[in-house]
Parts: sequence; C-alpha cells; structure tokens
Amino acid sequence: MLRQRAAQAVILGLVLSGLVTGAVFAVLGSGLTLSYAATGVFNFAHGAVGFLAALVYYELYAGAGLPTWAAALVAVGLFAPGLGYLLHRAMFAGLANAGETAQIVGTIGLTIALPALGLFAVEVLGLLPVDVTAQPRALGPAPPASVDLGVVSLGSDQLLTFGFAAAAALALWIFLRHTSYGLRTRACVDRRRLAGLRGVDPDATSALAWMLSSALAGLAGVLAVPILGLDAHAYTVLLFTSATAAVFGRLRSIPWTFAAGLGLGVVQNLVAGYADVLQEVTGLRTAVPVILLFAGLVLLNRSRERVAGSVAEDAPPPDHLADLPPWRRRAPWLAGLAVLLVFTFATSDYYAGVVAQGLVLALIFCSFVVVTGIGGMVNLAQASFAAMAALTCGWAFSSGLPFVVAAVLGVLAATAVGMLVALPALRLGGRVLTLATLALALLADQVLFQVDAFSNGTIGWALPPIVSPQLRVLLLLGLIGLVGLLIRNLERSASGRAILAVRSAPAAAATSGLSGPRAKVLLFALASAIAGLGGVLYAVSKGSITATDLPAFAGFVWLAVVVLQGVRRVGGAVAGGLIAAGFPEVLAAWGVSAQVGAILFGAGGIVLARHPDGVLAQLAEARYRRRHHRAAPGPVSAPAGEAAGQGDSPVLVRADRVAGVGDGPVLFRLAGVAAGYGDTAVLHGVTLDVRAGEVVALLGANGAGKSTTCAVAAGDLPATAGRVLLDGVDVTAWPAHRRARAGILLAPEGRGVFPGLTVEENLRVRLRATDEVYDRLPALAARRTVLAGALSGGEQQLLTLAPALVRPPRVLIADEPSLGLAPLVVEQVFQLFAELRARGVALLLVEEKASEVLDLADRVAFMRLGRIVWSGPRAEVDPARMAATYLGAT
Repeated sequence: MLRQRAAQAVILGLVLSGLVTGAVFAVLGSGLTLSYAATGVFNFAHGAVGFLAALVYYELYAGAGLPTWAAALVAVGLFAPGLGYLLHRAMFAGLANAGETAQIVGTIGLTIALPALGLFAVEVLGLLPVDVTAQPRALGPAPPASVDLGVVSLGSDQLLTFGFAAAAALALWIFLRHTSYGLRTRACVDRRRLAGLRGVDPDATSALAWMLSSALAGLAGVLAVPILGLDAHAYTVLLFTSATAAVFGRLRSIPWTFAAGLGLGVVQNLVAGYADVLQEVTGLRTAVPVILLFAGLVLLNRSRERVAGSVAEDAPPPDHLADLPPWRRRAPWLAGLAVLLVFTFATSDYYAGVVAQGLVLALIFCSFVVVTGIGGMVNLAQASFAAMAALTCGWAFSSGLPFVVAAVLGVLAATAVGMLVALPALRLGGRVLTLATLALALLADQVLFQVDAFSNGTIGWALPPIVSPQLRVLLLLGLIGLVGLLIRNLERSASGRAILAVRSAPAAAATSGLSGPRAKVLLFALASAIAGLGGVLYAVSKGSITATDLPAFAGFVWLAVVVLQGVRRVGGAVAGGLIAAGFPEVLAAWGVSAQVGAILFGAGGIVLARHPDGVLAQLAEARYRRRHHRAAPGPVSAPAGEAAGQGDSPVLVRADRVAGVGDGPVLFRLAGVAAGYGDTAVLHGVTLDVRAGEVVALLGANGAGKSTTCAVAAGDLPATAGRVLLDGVDVTAWPAHRRARAGILLAPEGRGVFPGLTVEENLRVRLRATDEVYDRLPALAARRTVLAGALSGGEQQLLTLAPALVRPPRVLIADEPSLGLAPLVVEQVFQLFAELRARGVALLLVEEKASEVLDLADRVAFMRLGRIVWSGPRAEVDPARMAATYLGAT
C-alpha cells in the first residue's frame, strides 16, 4: 500500500510539474495561434519576441534594480506590445499580402535579427552583460517558498507560473468572446476582406492582434527565463515545442491550443519520468514534442482543402530581361565570374578558401531553387540532407571504401531521406509542410545524428581534404554550372512544365492526367541530392565532419539568404552563398560586432515584405524601367472611341445619357473608372450614377466586369483611373472600411456572412441591438446561436441584408443577390430592396439574369467587356432585344 501511494505521489508530482511547464507552452502557443488566425502570418519569430521580453526583464531587475514584479510589468505590459506594434507597421502588414515563401522567410529573418538586436543594444548601451549560463530570478519570493499540496509540494514560482498563464488565457478568452474589439478580431479571422466591407479596419485589428500576441510571447518569455536562462536558441526551440500545441488547436482555437499546451507538458514529464525504454535511444525522450508536432501536422491536416505545395499566390514574377539579347543577359554573370576568378588566384589562400566556402553554400542553396523556387514548397530540412550525406560519406570512407564510392553513397543516402521527407509533402502544403520538414530535421538532429555508430560521437569522421582552395573553387564552379544546366533543362522539359502546372493549379493538373505526387517526389529527390553533394564537399573542404557541423537551424539562415537574393534563380543561390560566407569576414575585418550582420539580415526580411521576389528580381525590374523610360515615345492621342471609354463595343446610347436620367442630385457616382487585377485590365472608363431612393440595375453576361465594378465601388479593389464620389465627396482613395462607415454597403456575391460566427455575432458586427432584426425576421431569431456557415443559402442572404433594415446604408450594392436562391426567397429579398428604396437608400443591383431585377429597377445599365454600353430608364428597355444583344440569350 505504501509503495502504491508513493507511486501515485510520483505520478501526481510529474503531472503537476508538467502542468507548470505546459502552461508556458500554452501561453506561447496561444499567442502564436492568435496572430496566425487574425493575420494569416505564421510568426517564426514568436520565440524571439519572448527572448527580448526576458532580456528586458533581466536588465530591469538585475541591472536597474527594479522589483521583479515591476520589471515583469514593463517587459510584458509595455515593451512586448510596443514591439508587436512596431513589427506590424514595419513588416507584418506587408507580409500579410505577400506569398507564403516571403512570409516564412521574413519571420525567420526576424528570428535571427531580434535577439541580435537586443544583445547589440546591451553592448552599445553598456548594460549588464548577458551570461547565457546564468539563471535569472523567477517572479515571486527568492528563494521560492515551498507550498505543500498534500501529496506533493510545489515551489511558489511554479504556482505563480501556472496562475499567470491561466489568468492570461482567461483574460484573452473574455476579450475575444465578450468585447466588441474581440468580435471584430474574430470577424477578421473568419473573413478578412468581408470585415473591411462591414466597417472593420483590418489593419487596426491586425495591429491589435500583433500587440496581444507579442504580450503573450513576452509573458511566456518572462515565465520561462528561470528555466531557459538568456539563451536565444533555447527560445527558438521553445517556439517549436509550443507550435505543437498550436497545431493541435488547428491554429485557430485558443482554448484548444491552451489545453494542448498543458497536455504537452504533462506528456513530456511522464515520458521523461517513466519511459525507461526510451533511454536506450539517445535523444528520443527530448524529441517527444517534435514527434507529436509531426504527428499532429500529418493527422490533423487530412481534411484541409489546400493541396500540398499549392502556392497560387506566389505567381512567377515577370521576366524583366526577356527583351534583351542572350549576350546581354549573360554579360553580368560572365563579368562576375571573371572578377571572382581573378580575386581567387590573386589573393591569399585564406580568402580563396572563403570564396570556396561560399561556393559550397551556393551549391547547397541550389537545392532551394529546385524545391522552393520551382516547386513552391518551403523545406527546412536541407541542412539535414547535407549532414546526412556528409556523415554517410565519412562513415563509408572510414570503413575502407574509396572516397568516390563513399561520396556517391552519401548523395544516395541524402536522396533516399529526401524521398521519405517527400511523403508528408504529398498531403501537406504551405506553412504546415514547412513545420513538418523542420520537425523531421530536428528529429534527425536529436536522434539519428546522435547515434555514435553513425556520427562517431564528438570526434566525427575524417575525410581527405582538397588542400588547394583555388582547385576547390574551380571544381565547385564546374559543379554549380552543371547543376544550373540541370535546373534549366528541368524547367524547360515536360516534367518541369508538369511541376509548374501542379504548383499553380493542382486540380486542373490532376484532371489533365498530371501526377502531383510524382512531381513532388521528383523535386524532393533532386533537391536532396544537390544538398547532399554540397554536404559532401562541405566536409571535404573542412577535412572532417561531425554531427554538429550542419545543424537543422542552419537551414533557417540558408533559406532566408537565398530567398532574399532570389530563390527562383541559380544566380540568387550563387550570390547568396558568397554573401553568407563573405559578409561575416568583412564585419570581422572592420571590427564590427557580429550582431550587426544578424540585424542587417532582419532588415532584409523587411525588404522582402515589399519585394518578395528577391533582390535580383528587384534590380532587374529597376533596369527594365530605366530602359523603357529612355525608349518611351511621346504621348499619342487615343482614338475618339477609346477616349470616350467606348473601344470596339457597340454603344446604343451615349454615355452622357447616364447623368441626364432621373430626378434629384446624384448620391453615388463612378466617373471614368478603370481597374483590373495585376497587369490585366477589366474596367475601361466605367461611368455610372445612382440617386437616393433609386434602384439602378447593372446587367451583363458573365465576365462583363460587374463584380469588379462592385469591388471598386466598395473599396475592395483600387481604381487605376477615374473617381468614386459619394454625395460629391471623392472617396476614391478611401479603404473599404472607411467607405462602409460612410454608408456604402456591399452585399458580395456568394453571401456576405462570417461563417465561423453565430447569427447573433454576425449582426453585432454592424449593430449594437439586434431585437429589431429578430422582430422583422423571425427565422433568424430562431437560429441566433447557430453558426452562419450552417444556414441555408436563403437564410445567409437574409442575414447579409438584415442589418440594413435597422441601420440603412446610404448606398447598397448587391452583387448577384438572387444567385442560387429559391423563388420564394428571391421574392422576399427583393421586397427588402423595395423597402430600402422607399427609405431613401440608393441601390445598385448587379445581376446576370434580368428577369427578377427589371421589375424593381428605375434605371438600367448594360455592361460588356468592362464598359457601359447602354444606359437609360427602365421604360426604354426592350428586354428581348437587350437579352439577345448583350446577354447572349435567345
């Protein structure tokens, strides 16, 4: 009995102490979930923010002499939220509209830059030096008091850690669920663009989310500082442990994330205390969070609609060198090659060795060109592929095999591992794939490479070095040239075109008979083989290889460097490799702190937010603009038809008929508006007026530009020319939320509801009181607690328009309001429109089918190919002729 009670006490002690550790995981994971859900950016620098807050806490209490509670209040309550706001303004706001590759690399850059910035500030300001081996004080009494819980005893610091974490989670839940700011935040999480159309400022909401997220990171950093000390690397590891909790919360649910964080701490403690069988495998016990992270990513993402590797938002940049002859395109690189060779043979062996080291990294970086530049998949396991090949080569060579055979075995081992890593890529995509590859890389670091029989412990394996650095440079240049030709041929081959098709349109590629899994496995195999070859040459350049020479986190720096230069080009890989090897040498020669390089690297992340295709693409674009500016001819007069916005489309009535029909002043006007998407122009000089208490029907065939007109009118799409006027005020430059607050309401095509919010919450986004809506629409009253996504199409359309009955807008724009609705619901919807017209609302109704809207309309405008081709009173419309001419009906 005594033995049983002792065992129970041990288990309870492990569980309670695990809850304390898990509380830190939960707080950090909750902040990660909040920022991702609200902005769509997965912040790899979340742990770095926690480190900076811990550093501020340490300097305030240990250096400035403040009480620990005051130091924690400043670090968590002031510094961390302020840092979050600054990062939002400087970087995150731009990254929200960038592709996933830019988002991942930009935040990875901050992971390195932020700790360096903090440590550099300590050096420059002469603050208390940072000792990574020191154990700073925890909050509460020092030394911690022991609190007897009956069966076990816990320290006061442990209880305070859990208490602060629980209080933070409760406060965050109350904020999100029971405040108007929290409701707006959740609306932005659910449908960011629609939130702007409903008067919510997405930028302000994102800023608030980043401030709260950073505050949670700061709290986790201060709570963890007695355990982790001031080791920035430990906080990065803590981030990925906490990411496990966020993944189990599906990166959306903060309560589930918090619960998963607590459970993770308990599981980790129980495994460490009882899984004696794991002691036989080095590193496996500490790798439990990594294993759970990978399992969660694979198992919890089966139902994701996103297809692996699909990055349609990462559209290939235009080739700004396409107008140049081949010799002009190659001339800069040939000149650079000549300078590099002259420098290599004219300088000392030391600096020639630096060039050789840069070319080794360039060869490894070419693997990113394959998997990320061509395939659109961000793989953080490239350093592990290089280490796998190098260690295999060293093991085989020490076993008596010839070096060439050992090198081939190393490359084949890396290729095999790359194909295994490709298996989760068949199901995962985007950030999830990035986390999965990093989890596998960490697992290799902590388990596989720690097996002495494979890595030879801390001694490593000796390899025959190429003594002459000049010879290494020539060999590497030749190999990089061959790899470049291989990549170029891949891009131009049938396999390359299939890969690009799978990347940009997976569903269409599948229906065309192209195999997405085969393309992904091919890319991973080729990329891992290139990285493996680079790893072998890295070991040869060094003369030996150990398990710690190519750590998994080196892949962070490598990916960021090559993406900053241009991950779609081999030239970007070469420039990145030379910069990665040469820049630290330049800083050392100038006597500059090593922290400066990391800080500048973070600044590169900010540049990437604005120019996601990299420095080389930016330079090419700048040269392109200069060439075309010099060659641009003088202004040419447009034909009369084009000047009027008419083009080749037939015009039955001149555009000036628009302003002459109807009574009363114009309330809402589109005046010569042009707009489009990227380089594709959609609207060409659209002019349209709507008066108060008037219904204007905008009709046209599918693809005529009607939805684009709605988006421009509501501020969801910027106009490239022309003006948008509300009661004579130019609102062209106003964002969507400001136009919505001024009274312009858009009911978008496909229902304008937040599917993840309840009916009641959808109404409260625009209304303070909802009783009047329920009195008018009893069907909604009966379903007020139901998620809007579970409503029928008709109920969703009524929910979209319901706030307008209580708080009528000045202008209502409805895009295809009858689409997919039953006839009875359509009749009810148009009755609402008639009521709003009677209350003085200006209505612009956009329809592809004319039958329902013509009975309600006062005026009608027909659109074709982005132009208004006829406009006039409803009485002048000949439905049969108009339908045959403009709608393609018979």
